[in-house]
Amino acid sequence: MEDGTDERAIAGIRAALLDAVSVLRSSEARQEALAEYVPARRTLLIHREPVLRRIGSVWRLGVFLLDATGGLRATGTLVRATPPGRPQYQSRSAEDRRSLRAAAQRGRFRDGETVDFDAPLIDLGASSLRTSTGPLFLQDGRALVRWSAAAADADARDFAGYLSERVDLLAHPPEGT
Repeated sequence: MEDGTDERAIAGIRAALLDAVSVLRSSEARQEALAEYVPARRTLLIHREPVLRRIGSVWRLGVFLLDATGGLRATGTLVRATPPGRPQYQSRSAEDRRSLRAAAQRGRFRDGETVDFDAPLIDLGASSLRTSTGPLFLQDGRALVRWSAAAADADARDFAGYLSERVDLLAHPPEGT
């Protein structure tokens, strides 16, 4: 927008992200592994199986992943690093999950660790957010969150409120979890 409301919204997003990092760090909130999927390949005639390679750690905040520098990503795919087991050939999706667990195991993630991958970095530029089809977008100078890919823009929530709620849940989980 020409009157600077988008720039104020972007500044608000950045401030909210830095506040979230501060709260999550001070509360020692649980982090998850961030990885990139490296497909099967050949190197000098040696076949290399697919692997999930660790590239950092993030806090999962609903539809967002937040890193310690304030970088924001859309939640992509996640898998729990557990022994992959033997092929069962029950369904294509079950075999895909088994293959991803095997890739996590080859990436040397701890047993039971949650691994997030295929999580695109969100461009916090005003022009990108105005046309975004991802979870964070700008509309009429307001930062909004699509909590689901199928959700209509009319169902979007205020970004600051959504982030604050998610940070509070992660920093202060309900008793017994």
